[in-house]
Amino acid sequence: MPNPSFAQLLDAARAGEPRCGRTRLILIDGQAGAGKSTLANRLAVALGGSASAGAGTYMPDAPLTSDAPVQIVHGDDLYEGWGGLATLDEVLLGQILEPLAAGGDGDFRMWDWLEDKRTYVIAVPQRPFLIIEGVGVAAPRARTLASLTVFVEAPWDARLARGVERDQHSYDDVINLWETFERDERARHQLTGARGAADFIIDGTAPIPDV
Repeated sequence: MPNPSFAQLLDAARAGEPRCGRTRLILIDGQAGAGKSTLANRLAVALGGSASAGAGTYMPDAPLTSDAPVQIVHGDDLYEGWGGLATLDEVLLGQILEPLAAGGDGDFRMWDWLEDKRTYVIAVPQRPFLIIEGVGVAAPRARTLASLTVFVEAPWDARLARGVERDQHSYDDVINLWETFERDERARHQLTGARGAADFIIDGTAPIPDV
C-alpha cells in the first residue's frame, strides 16, 4: 500500500483537536531505524517550527524559546538506555503528557546514553504542536491524548544497517545491542497495539509524496 501524501499528514495534524491542554500532540511511533526522526523534522518545519538536530543534542544554554510553535521530543532522550522501554511510560505519561493534559507544563531529565544517567532538564510547555517520536511512544493512554498517531516501519536489514552506521563509533557490540532492542521493541508494540491503532502507517523505505 503506498504511503499517504505529506499533505494528508499535515492536514490531519492541523485538523486534530488539542487534547493535551492547548497542545496538539503528534505521536510518531514505529520501528527503530525506520525514519521516525526524519518525518518528525519534516512535519515540524511544515508546521512553522524548526528541525531538531536529534536526540542527545539539547543545548541548555540555548533552549527552545517559549513562543516556538512546535517542539520535538525524542524517545531516545526519554529511555534509560537500551533497556529503557520498560520505564518509558513513567517519563512520557507521568512527566510530560499528564501534566499537559491537566493544563500545566511538563518537563523531564534527558538521558545521556554515554554517561548512562539523566542530565539536563528539558521543559515541555504548552505549545500549538508537540511531536513525540520514538519506539513505543504511542501507548494506549498516550493515544487518547494525541491529535495524530503515525507508525513508521521498514525491513529489519535496512534498519539494522542504519543503526550500525549511526552507532558503530559509540558501541563495540552495536549489532548485539540492536538485536536485543529489537526484541524489546516487538514486545512493546505487541503490548500497545500501536500499529493497528495508528491513523497512518508509513513505509520508511518509500517516499512520502508532497501531494
